Amino acid sequence: MASNVKHLMTVKDVKALPYDECHRYELIEGELHVSPAPGIPHQLVLLNLQVELANYLRRNPIGILVPGPGAELSEYNYVIPDIVFVRNERWSSIVANDEFNAATDLVIEIVSPGSKNRKRDLQLKHTLYGKYGFQEYWAVECWSRSVIVYRLNGNTLEEVMTLNEADTLESPFFPGLSLKLSAIFGQPG
Repeated sequence: MASNVKHLMTVKDVKALPYDECHRYELIEGELHVSPAPGIPHQLVLLNLQVELANYLRRNPIGILVPGPGAELSEYNYVIPDIVFVRNERWSSIVANDEFNAATDLVIEIVSPGSKNRKRDLQLKHTLYGKYGFQEYWAVECWSRSVIVYRLNGNTLEEVMTLNEADTLESPFFPGLSLKLSAIFGQPG
């Protein structure tokens, strides 16, 4: 009799894979997700976000911004968000072995084009981030030039707003910051 039991991969399995600079390997509930290196629009938005948030944090040193870190959330969950933010007072309690081992305050994903990528970021990762207690999640869409902001309520990330490039984003994690989305989606200057 055939079994329909599916083998779940572990973080250990993923970390044993040969290094490949052209792909990103993530594990969500034991299922391997492989994505190609991000394209230029993705990387430009990532750069613009990093610059804007890093400039704010230089003036207001309330936490640490990290681009592309590994986050080992369990034996079956390992993700590489585009950007995370952690308040200073939480840093030492959620970092071990040069990776995050618990939820950060803010996680940002720049959603790559395609239904598979959209499902991964807006459904699978969204659910995972809520389950593990990430406080806020920004899903940034380059092609629609919009940002969906989710905040934690219980163990679920609930959508609180969808903004477009004409809007300004504010977050309780960055007091006094008014992030003009036109600066995020514009060309670096």
